[in-house]
Amino acid sequence: MRILYTAVLYLLTPFALLRLLRRGFSERGYWRRWPERFGFVPPEPEAGAVWVHAVSVGEVQAAAPLIRSLRLHAPVIVTTTTPTGSRQVRRLFGEEVRHAYIPYDLPGAVRRFLRRVRPRLLVVMETELWPNLFHECRHAGIPVVLANARISARSEAGYRRARRLVRATLDCLSAVVPQSRVDAERLLQLGADPARMTPSGNLKFDVELPPSLLEQAQALRRVLGVDRPVWIAASTHEGEEERILDAHDIVRGRLPAALLVIVPRHPQRFARVCALCRHRGYRTVRRTEGVPCPAEAGVFVGDTMGELPAFYAAADAAYVGGSLVDAGGHNLLEPAAVGVPVLSGPHLGNFAEVAGMLERAGALRLVHDPAELAREVGALLADPSRRAGMGERGRLLVERNRGSVRRLLDTLRPYLGACRT
Repeated sequence: MRILYTAVLYLLTPFALLRLLRRGFSERGYWRRWPERFGFVPPEPEAGAVWVHAVSVGEVQAAAPLIRSLRLHAPVIVTTTTPTGSRQVRRLFGEEVRHAYIPYDLPGAVRRFLRRVRPRLLVVMETELWPNLFHECRHAGIPVVLANARISARSEAGYRRARRLVRATLDCLSAVVPQSRVDAERLLQLGADPARMTPSGNLKFDVELPPSLLEQAQALRRVLGVDRPVWIAASTHEGEEERILDAHDIVRGRLPAALLVIVPRHPQRFARVCALCRHRGYRTVRRTEGVPCPAEAGVFVGDTMGELPAFYAAADAAYVGGSLVDAGGHNLLEPAAVGVPVLSGPHLGNFAEVAGMLERAGALRLVHDPAELAREVGALLADPSRRAGMGERGRLLVERNRGSVRRLLDTLRPYLGACRT
């Protein structure tokens, strides 16, 4: 099965390069550092780095506390798939860790990367299963740990169609650390070894809040408007902004001073979303304009990277995107951690368990259409005590569930060897 899989990958490689070329027209980072995707990375001066793979921004953010802890044991190299993930690594760690793009899952590219990096351990975040990479690591004696492992129902159904290949891939793992009981059960059904499975909880509960977050949020709120109601729609996707703006129309009918902050998930969409808002008749301000939001503005577009926690903390209520369209949802714990009431659509394949926890705690309301979203936003913006109660229940839930990084480090410790001083 792996031979067939590899043959198909070789056939698809030209199309993967064409995809990089096409995506580069909206995100220039895709045009850079192509050799790294075939394993041509500068050699590590010394063997023994810990390699952490995190696909993009969300996975890098979730892995940040773990990466900081791992740096106490060894040098760390972080790979991502996307340029936005690369920028997030640089923003969080500067030159403290090395970044590279993960090589395509071709045997030659993987072996070249391993020869040049010579890692002591590979930690793969969340959902990435790479048959050739895992096989080559086992052949080279490099332990592979699948950390914060998450398998949605849709992913499980897809993996079942290649069960023999998936089972052989999971057999290469030294340890599997699932996010939840449901993820553990799905991985076991796919062939993971129960003897290698160690629960640790969801790393996203260990969300890092910058020490200066309160000051950042207060400064940002002055830009948005201290005396007006503000709600945020974050990590939004194509086709979702139209529905959010429909809801905002209704909210503004009840609260004319209300301001909507939209933070699109993908930077290449910033300009398009801004144009959409203006086309809908809203005076729209972009964060990169660097000016205060005037009272007549109805929409503020967060078109910067790294400011989402401050945007959440500056808002009165938060809708987390990717959930009114079927994109799997995004991290509901980020607004909860800063004590902001959370709203979400029903498409939460990636975060269903976390959503259930927040909903049972009274910190999350699910909405199914723009009218429901508008009703919930309007109720929260009009009732300070209600939003304070929801926000506090969410914050306490996050605090009670912290500790996953420590438990994961306990699992990784046997593979880390002697700590450096």
